[in-house]
Amino acid sequence: MGLLNGVAAYGMWGLVPLFWPLLKPTGAVEILAHRMVWSLVALALALLVVRRWAWIGTLLRQPRKLALIAVAAILIAVNWGVYIWAVNTGHVVEASLGYFINPLVTIAIGVLLLKERLRPWQWVAVGTGLAAVVVLAVGSGRPPWISLCLAFSFAVYGLVKKKTGLGGLESLAAETAVQFLPGLAYLVWLGSRGEGTFGTEGVGHAALLMATGVVTAVPLVCFGAAAIRVPLSTLGLLQYLAPVFQFGLGVLYFREAMPVERWVGFGLVWAALSILTWDAVRTARRARKRLAPG
Repeated sequence: MGLLNGVAAYGMWGLVPLFWPLLKPTGAVEILAHRMVWSLVALALALLVVRRWAWIGTLLRQPRKLALIAVAAILIAVNWGVYIWAVNTGHVVEASLGYFINPLVTIAIGVLLLKERLRPWQWVAVGTGLAAVVVLAVGSGRPPWISLCLAFSFAVYGLVKKKTGLGGLESLAAETAVQFLPGLAYLVWLGSRGEGTFGTEGVGHAALLMATGVVTAVPLVCFGAAAIRVPLSTLGLLQYLAPVFQFGLGVLYFREAMPVERWVGFGLVWAALSILTWDAVRTARRARKRLAPG
């Protein structure tokens, strides 16, 4: 059951590029604002069902944690906004690259900010990933800024989120609570100018905008169920499902261009991830052998 929940979570995250184009003609910023508003509604309902409210009072008495949650809310809003814009402007493949290189960026942040020491093969993986970015930048005439923005915003978000010490459902509920008022204020302002699309494009369109909250909450609930039942090593491998699905959609469904230099760049990234995964599995096996009795 845990494995199925994990596959469902990463599968939904991988297939979400099919959802955002359904919201046109709504622009990316308005979609983001709706996601910020309706996500809080969906997550509040989820918390009501599981009856997990006790953490709120404790959190409100911890200003440092509240500050970290505010930072996390800004980072994930940037990540969401860039991703929605990328999908709806024909950059699904480049967006998928962001989540492929995210583990490499996380390692780099660990070295630069947390002074972590890397094993030799981890250095090889990071170097290979850097070479991939260079190849993609030279090939396209510009850095893959969409990929880098998504990778860095999500990596730093993960770092900040770890320091809050809250569970996935609780922390995202707190983050969307921070996002709620700015998102609502933007939608009210947009409506006052007659530029909002909620209610002007039909009931079905309004329902889809409201569904952005469900699109955010359901995969997270599945992920939370998987996280407590599935080994971390398995969960780490499952995370690659999402960008694999996104990449497949970008190439096969959205028919985005894949020139030779892009294939070479992606090939280098996949090689880096293979090295990283092999090294992690090898290290885990060695650790188990050392701990085994006799």
